[in-house]
Amino acid sequence: MKNTRFHKQHTEHNAKMVDFAGYKMPIQYPTGIIAEHNIVRNGVGVFDVSHMGEFKVEGPDALDFVQYVSVNDASKLVRGDAQYSAMLYENGTIVDDMIVYNMGPDGYLMVVNGANVQKNWDWLSTHAKDFDIRFTDITEETNLLAIQGPKSLETLAPLTEINMSVIPFYKFKEGQFLGEPMLISRTGYTGELGFEIYFRGGEEVATRVWDAIFKSGEQYGIAPIGLGARDTLRLEKGFALYGNDIDNTTTPLEAGLGWITKLGKGDFIGRAALQKQKEEGFTRRLVGFVVDADRFIARQGYDIMADGRKIGHVTSGNLSPSLGKPIGMGYVEWEKRQPGTKIEIAARGKTFPAEVKKMPLI
Repeated sequence: MKNTRFHKQHTEHNAKMVDFAGYKMPIQYPTGIIAEHNIVRNGVGVFDVSHMGEFKVEGPDALDFVQYVSVNDASKLVRGDAQYSAMLYENGTIVDDMIVYNMGPDGYLMVVNGANVQKNWDWLSTHAKDFDIRFTDITEETNLLAIQGPKSLETLAPLTEINMSVIPFYKFKEGQFLGEPMLISRTGYTGELGFEIYFRGGEEVATRVWDAIFKSGEQYGIAPIGLGARDTLRLEKGFALYGNDIDNTTTPLEAGLGWITKLGKGDFIGRAALQKQKEEGFTRRLVGFVVDADRFIARQGYDIMADGRKIGHVTSGNLSPSLGKPIGMGYVEWEKRQPGTKIEIAARGKTFPAEVKKMPLI
């Protein structure tokens, strides 16, 4: 297992470490997941997400390549734009979701899930051979911190020459941060105001950046946040997680990602399959739900019931610290997708009442 360059900081904060995506990563700190969740919702928290994958695409065919391997329309991007997108197999199911950055003359940066870095690299490399591009994996040399929460701007603004207050959602700036060249983006996976900082350098640079951020955010109660709270935060906002809510058995259209799927942009891998699915109609849809029960979590794989029969299955579930209720996501029959539909979650020989809700759940 590999360590990120912030491993020392995690151990100093007594994090519970787990093996994730080939790295030892913090799942939670002694304060616990609920406390960490609330820190991000109300103040500012720092996530080490250096396990995420970063690929550079440069060369004359850079745009054509990105267009061919992704569902969104990258031709709409100008330098400084970021775009949520996904890659598909020929049958229309999802290889991974990702964020694409337009780096101007330097081409594009593709940021993919940490658990899928090698799989994505192999899949993309197969198609890269058909384009005049330079395709480079810069994952190992890239540090990535996500600073999230309503106090994230006040925390970071004093540390950079970049005017971060003018960075809109899904935009980014490049410049100096603590004297280091960095890319600062505003995307995030929590639903709160937040920023991501990408930079190079060894443990000495990483430590200096970490310490400066925590000193600046001390007045706002800043704290390190683990993967556990990252999951509850994204679930409340209805953000899909690869391996749970989307994978190689689901298409973006049935996962509610039609808004990033641009069938009219021209050919891309999986387009024909999606066009066929759209024409023939859908049999299921990913929905969010709230459970009316105490001390119950709708685990991945639990059956979703209605009218005395199975209509789908749970893909993600947890306790919502914000609502104080169990929440989740799952696929249900197309006719049962509407908010307000009464459903039940089957577990341990019992059923627990729930209701389909419009996402985000908070």
